[in-house]
Amino acid sequence: MIFHVLTIFPEFFRGPFDHGVVARAKNAGVIDIRIHNLRDWTSNRHKTVDDRPFGGGEGMLLKPEPLFEAVESIWPERGPGKRVLLLSAQGPLFHQAAAERLSGMSELLLICGRYEGVDERVAEHLADEEVSVGDYVLSGGELGAAIVVDAVARLLPGVLGNEDSRVFESFSGAGAPGRVLDCPQYTRPAEFRGWSVPDVLLGGNHEEIRRWRRRAALEKTARLRPEILESARVDKVLPE
Repeated sequence: MIFHVLTIFPEFFRGPFDHGVVARAKNAGVIDIRIHNLRDWTSNRHKTVDDRPFGGGEGMLLKPEPLFEAVESIWPERGPGKRVLLLSAQGPLFHQAAAERLSGMSELLLICGRYEGVDERVAEHLADEEVSVGDYVLSGGELGAAIVVDAVARLLPGVLGNEDSRVFESFSGAGAPGRVLDCPQYTRPAEFRGWSVPDVLLGGNHEEIRRWRRRAALEKTARLRPEILESARVDKVLPE
């Protein structure tokens, strides 16, 4: 899978993509990440990418011209396996189901917004969808783009060392009835400062462990993210 990231700060991505499973996937040739400098598609000597909004207001907006020219240059043709994402605080929240859907694409192009946002014509006529990584405002879309790439890349075959790792984790929808949090996990020592690992995990009975993990995952979700369970019940994913 190929990820394109369009940004005015290409040096930002020297860190996030040079470590962990994403770096290993790049080195193994499972994924390809191409960072594009938006200023390469400007036409004046100052390489201007922003301008004041019509009607007044605070801040600056990314201009449509370099964004359209960049995307059309990177992808002269856009087939069904290619999708343009605009990182935006105004977009729908990015979640695991979205990551799973996007992992079926052959290429993704992520536009990193900056300043007060981008010209609305980019959202309406260039991007296939807007994406927000949370109900808060960041200084730019670079952090969000790194999150999307990481979340999507780890779902691709061959990226994780153990394929079950992505099946039995939070929000995966597997290993528990519905998209719930992962169950509590423990490692050695079996007792630490008076806190013991649940006996069922030490007994070796895999069916009992499976049932305990299912119940513990639901209990943890109810405690930390009850809205997930309510949503799952509405969607008829969880039994009443």
